Amino acid sequence: MVKTISLLGSTGSIGRQTLECAQRLGIPVAALAARSSTARIVEQAHKFRPKLVAVYDEGSAKAVSVALSGRGIRVVSGMEGLLEAATMAEADCVVTAVSGSVGLKPTVAAIKAGKRIALANKETLVCAGEIVMRLAAQYGAEIIPVDSEHSAIFQCLTGRGAGELKKIILTGSGGPFRGQTRAQTANKTPAEAVAHPNWSMGAKISVDSATMMNKGLEFIEAMHLFGVTPDDIEVVVHPQSVIHSAVELVDGTVIAQLGVPDMGLPIQYALTWPNRCESGADKLDLFSLKHLTFERPDFENTPCLALAMDCARRGGTAPAVMSAANEVAVGAFLRGSVTFGNIYEIVSKAVNALGSVASPSLDDVLAADAEARRYAENLLDER
Repeated sequence: MVKTISLLGSTGSIGRQTLECAQRLGIPVAALAARSSTARIVEQAHKFRPKLVAVYDEGSAKAVSVALSGRGIRVVSGMEGLLEAATMAEADCVVTAVSGSVGLKPTVAAIKAGKRIALANKETLVCAGEIVMRLAAQYGAEIIPVDSEHSAIFQCLTGRGAGELKKIILTGSGGPFRGQTRAQTANKTPAEAVAHPNWSMGAKISVDSATMMNKGLEFIEAMHLFGVTPDDIEVVVHPQSVIHSAVELVDGTVIAQLGVPDMGLPIQYALTWPNRCESGADKLDLFSLKHLTFERPDFENTPCLALAMDCARRGGTAPAVMSAANEVAVGAFLRGSVTFGNIYEIVSKAVNALGSVASPSLDDVLAADAEARRYAENLLDER
């Protein structure tokens, strides 16, 4: 079990559940970090008494500093603040739950500091997977996935030899619009898109689940985490979300990880690995399961998934461009500026217009991310 954590993205859904887990396990919190969310991070700081609070937004950081005055908690801001939270000596584990590419630099810094990374920030591996995994090997940093699917694959592969894996079976529920056509979903509202049938998640990831972009991002993550090619991963729609993912071994054996849809379980495992302990999660009751079903992805009606898998094959900076444009498009959708159907339109235009840099450096990735954001914002301005 880790001794102390630094939590990046403490105010989001994963961050809040991580704090619940840390409290239950008795793990101290050395640092809290968030983009903004002033009132919530102040409340968390009062409860968990970290040494450091980092708030990315400068204005919010000033408000947090005033609210925590006299508490003996240092408040820092901007990217430098996130980097400090990611590398502080007191924490042996950094939980990267901050959303978006803003989590990339802090994760790299934590890796170079030799921390265990409990990775919940998808964009880190989507945008710079080859770079991140190479650095982790170089600096001896453990990367333990927090995503339920990648945690499941990680657990299924524990103790397996390098040559035993034949195929990764990446499962997904299909989201709230499973079985509906693009015409039927084109004008779905944000409220409908975030109403996931099985999981309690933040707004952005819930919309990504509705478009199935989330499964595409996880497809790219799995490539890098487990050192496989796109041809070694099969996406399977599993509406019940009981099998969180599986692996097929070379002898034909399939090993799956089952459990209730509760993010507290993979969060806890990332903090206690390689050990296990009691959790606060409900237990899976096999007798209550009437059936488990599996479907092939409907690429025609979930084009974001197809686009992400194509970007995985293109490689280079294509995934970074896609991820950044998607972040802009989903944000606009949640604000009511574009329709649900416009999300794919914006992202695909960015990917096709901006191309890809092969074998990118970290600076290339960040430049591609910035260019894609500008391009997507310009598309929004033209509407």
